[in-house]
Amino acid sequence: MNLELLESFGQNYPEEFDGTLDSLSIAVTCAFNKRGTLLAVGCNDGRIVIWDFLTRGIAKIISAHVHPVCSISWSRNGHKIASASTDNTVCIWNILSGECEQKYRFPCPVLKVQFEPRSLERLLVCPMKHAAVLVDTNGIHQVLPIDEDGDLNIVASFDRRGDYVYTGNAKGKVLVLNSHTLEVKASFRIVLGTSSATAVRSIEFARRGDCFLINTADRVIRVYDSKEVLTYGKDGEPEPIQKLQDLVNKTMWKKCCFSGDGEYICAGSARQHALYIWEKAIGNLVKILHGTKGELLLDVAWHPVRPIIASISSGVVSVWAQNQVENWSAFAPDFKELDENVEYEERESEFDLTDEDKSVASGGDDKEDTDLEVDVCAVDPVAAFCSSDEENENSDCLQFLPIAPEIEDPEDNWAPTDINLTPTNQGTGPPPPKKKKYKSYDIALENISDGEVHPLLSNKSNKDKQVGGGKKGAGRPRK
Repeated sequence: MNLELLESFGQNYPEEFDGTLDSLSIAVTCAFNKRGTLLAVGCNDGRIVIWDFLTRGIAKIISAHVHPVCSISWSRNGHKIASASTDNTVCIWNILSGECEQKYRFPCPVLKVQFEPRSLERLLVCPMKHAAVLVDTNGIHQVLPIDEDGDLNIVASFDRRGDYVYTGNAKGKVLVLNSHTLEVKASFRIVLGTSSATAVRSIEFARRGDCFLINTADRVIRVYDSKEVLTYGKDGEPEPIQKLQDLVNKTMWKKCCFSGDGEYICAGSARQHALYIWEKAIGNLVKILHGTKGELLLDVAWHPVRPIIASISSGVVSVWAQNQVENWSAFAPDFKELDENVEYEERESEFDLTDEDKSVASGGDDKEDTDLEVDVCAVDPVAAFCSSDEENENSDCLQFLPIAPEIEDPEDNWAPTDINLTPTNQGTGPPPPKKKKYKSYDIALENISDGEVHPLLSNKSNKDKQVGGGKKGAGRPRK
């Protein structure tokens, strides 16, 4: 069914809680693929759980890392996923086979990984207390330049098409770099009042349009136009389109994101499981979604094409959606709901092929009765799946994963067909295919401060001390 028919005519943001996705492990981070059909969840035991979001069932589990997964990113066509773990490694996984294709070892904790939006060949990696790094699939890395103030608390993000990389530091300085030449194209500083600066915590881009947001330590979310920022050039002073904040509670924001159409902005509170939704054009707060009290929010992701939000707290993915009300009159304008049965009076020629009783006066309506040939072969591209500079959708986009049926009571002689099992008739059949070895690269970075602990691990250790060591530690035992 066309996406246009499924879109409601009212507001396009979630209104209520719509269930949970329990990944059987403690969920830490999540991300939708480009179409929103699959949701990847990175877990505390190193696994990546791929959910089929239409059926709300687990489609695949990839035993990716041993330590917690702290960041994940889908490739543009959905065939690959990049993951970063607290063991200082970044891996690229093939979704269909579940195998690792590339592995990068860093000398320090990695906070974020992101695929280049229009390429499968490069990754943007944000190491802790180090400049951002661009890594390609051949293991060659480029360190992005930093500002003259030398601050190394860097956050970075590709823009929507991967032409530029936006970086921000703890002193409020934002640099716009050409992603190929690494040349600084524009820069500006976020200043409070006249003198003091505020730290940049995250930079997020909308999937549609030219807007991006900057989440800063002063509890304000600033929305900018990327075209305007580029026209101001170096040391410019672009004014934000909107400044969004919680004036009542002065909430710090853990994670911010745009809606699929870029018209709404969602921010998750760092203190509690609460989601604030603003309308970007006006800047007004339209909805606050409250989760269970006492829970802390870890991640928020907005569905690419639907008014659905996935949030993570207490190791479980919560889904927020619209309240669906059946409205049959939308299908037939003259449809009336009846409280009791009414006897229907049928006209004599109502179900005849030709209406003999039709008045001759309405001669113009005869054209409507002529048979129209409906083209059922041509596929019109859905506008929500096409970028503004593209006419067609991605034909090679991976939307769904095949799921093997679970056999509850297998027969006595039944055995699973696995390519890794050693065959009994080795002399007759061909040898089983060898498991493909992934490429491993050590990324050498300079001026690394030793002894840095990933924030995810430091937070967990603090919680464990408070609980008294009762909780299970992060990571999964090696077999």
